Amino acid sequence: MRSFVAKNAPQDDDPRPHNPSCIPSRRASQPTAPVLLSPIMAAPIDHLLDQAAQARRENRPADARRDLVEAVAQARVSNAEPATLSRALKSLGQIERDLKHQDAALELYEEAAQIDRQLGDPLTIAHTIRHLGDIHQDSSRPAQAEPLYLEALAIYRADPQTKTLDLANAVRPLALLKESAGQHDEADVLWDEARGLYASLDIFPGVAESAGHMAMLARRREDPERARRLLAEASEAAQKSGDYNTVRKVNEIRTWISG
Repeated sequence: MRSFVAKNAPQDDDPRPHNPSCIPSRRASQPTAPVLLSPIMAAPIDHLLDQAAQARRENRPADARRDLVEAVAQARVSNAEPATLSRALKSLGQIERDLKHQDAALELYEEAAQIDRQLGDPLTIAHTIRHLGDIHQDSSRPAQAEPLYLEALAIYRADPQTKTLDLANAVRPLALLKESAGQHDEADVLWDEARGLYASLDIFPGVAESAGHMAMLARRREDPERARRLLAEASEAAQKSGDYNTVRKVNEIRTWISG
């Protein structure tokens, strides 16, 4: 049973063939002649980033990707602040993830993580490496994902400025990883923590997902009473979410438990 927090992520509808070589790379040779900026590139980097974010919200990934490729290129040739380059790299990396271009996303996030580590802000590092872990997990590389999740979680737990949602979103993927690895006791503890964190924020899809996974774990332990109680909680949260995909996934869990 796969996870089911609804993300409404854009699908891979970019009609152009993906060519990773068009992504500005840190390994690219430095130009020896003056760089002529395109009309898009002449725009401020922040404007390109904001424009790309709007395009992503409107499910226009090709437009978002175009603006972000330009933003990364401009950040490189204009010697922008490292934090600006990191932000552009991560934004482009997210679009590549939306488009299922995992290898391109991995390279972009790895470079951003290196920059963020050099800058030294712990919460920024945690956020970046958690996403890097997600890329590895999505690509079936749990051995590479787990240490990144553990490091991010350790940072979040140690920093009093950590936002509850950031902590919840770091606990969740580690719970998924542990459950997939058959480490059910550890997964159950993590799902229970995620459930409480999401509940404190009234994020009902997160509550439904967490309780649903705990119900499945209870079923595997042959604890039907606990499974029924957790499934009821997941169903209630799914209804409150008003999200079709969340409701559908909880119904799938109900069918699995009943079978």
